[in-house]
Amino acid sequence: MNKIKKNLKVVILAGGYGTRLSEYTKKIPKPMVQINRKPLLVHIINHYKKFGFKEFIIAAGYKKEVIKNYFKNKNVKVINTGLKTMTGGRIKRLQSHLKDQTFLLTYGDGLSDVNINNLLNFHKKSKNLVTLTAVRPPARFGAIKLKEGKANYFKEKSSLDVGWINGGFFIFEPAIFKYIKGDSTYLEREPLQTLSKKKLLGGYKHNGFWQCVDTERDKIILEKNIKQKKYKI
Repeated sequence: MNKIKKNLKVVILAGGYGTRLSEYTKKIPKPMVQINRKPLLVHIINHYKKFGFKEFIIAAGYKKEVIKNYFKNKNVKVINTGLKTMTGGRIKRLQSHLKDQTFLLTYGDGLSDVNINNLLNFHKKSKNLVTLTAVRPPARFGAIKLKEGKANYFKEKSSLDVGWINGGFFIFEPAIFKYIKGDSTYLEREPLQTLSKKKLLGGYKHNGFWQCVDTERDKIILEKNIKQKKYKI
């Protein structure tokens, strides 16, 4: 496993505008918002490092220079994936950097204590093309339904859905690039919905800590959870 990890790259999507957190994002991209005096990106990278991962690619866009300046002396590659590129499109733009290898990916605005080793083992055994980490937060997020480790249903954000949702922390096989048309492709729409219909989208259930930072309220709650040691940094 350790030998495999050295060759696996971790991609972090960090190019969006973060408009719902405009108190901060007028000056910096959302993944650079500080949580307990460290940017979200640093917390995410440190979590992967705990499990032995060493190669990181940040898919930047909005205010990319802030991210580049912060990581300029660190072993992190920051790639400009465009200002208006959607989530799937950002992944497509990284194809030459990822080549024909399995890779890990997550969003730059969510923290979790998910065990990456267990997630990777689950993915390898399942033979899915993509595995996402399924979590249980409020129903205002996109919903999925799982059966025997397969995501049989995938729907983007809906207040009508309850249960497991897409929490990020993905494992991708390189065949994903065939399902992404270009910059305008949302990963969470055609690619993942198509894979769920083909029984190629896996869902790894994580019952532990997970939280995204969409708003100022989310930031306050996350810092409170860290203080109460619900999430260890």
